[in-house]
Order: sequence, then C-alpha cells, then structure tokens
Amino acid sequence: MSKRENPIFKVIFLNQGQVYEMYAKQIYQSDLWGFLEVEEFVFGERTQVVVDPSEEKLKAQFDGVVRSFIPMHAIIRIDEVERLGTPKISEARGGGNVMPFPMPMPDK
Repeated sequence: MSKRENPIFKVIFLNQGQVYEMYAKQIYQSDLWGFLEVEEFVFGERTQVVVDPSEEKLKAQFDGVVRSFIPMHAIIRIDEVERLGTPKISEARGGGNVMPFPMPMPDK
C-alpha cells in the first residue's frame, strides 16, 4: 500500500462531553508530552443550499486556529480517508466499552 501524496485524516476526539469529528491535513506527536498536534483543519465547500449547523459551529469555533493540541487520552480514533466528510459534533453516549483515562483529582 503506497502513501498518498496529500492525505486527509478524520480525527474523532472527546471535548467537554461531546464527540468531535474533524478533518485535517496534518497530525503528529507533539513536543508537549501527552498531546497530538492537529493542523490544517479542512471543512467542506458550501455547494449545497442546506447548511449543517454542527459544521457551522465547528467552523466558527476553529476559525483562526493554526494548530490544536489534543490530549492523547481524548483521542477516540484517527483514520486516513479517501474523501472529505462532514465535520460534526455529537453528544457522547455512556455505556460504551471505552472509558476515559483516569485523571488525578485537583487539590483543594
């Protein structure tokens, strides 16, 4: 299997109780321990009359973002994809077989 010249990655991660599904051109291990760096977010072109409010919310939230540092324990899955899909936000549902990494409790 050969590497694609300009790959697109679908990154699925947890953020504040929601599941983000985003597309990016660059993903790599950060120099900050425990983080992945995600750069060059890709959003679909507006060729349809129907606008997805979830995608518009993501565009607004990541407008002007050059690079995001996502904690490793928040990553659910990363796929290299053949074509761009629709970025979206959905509510995280409990009862799955994936548990968040335990975090230390802050001192009072």
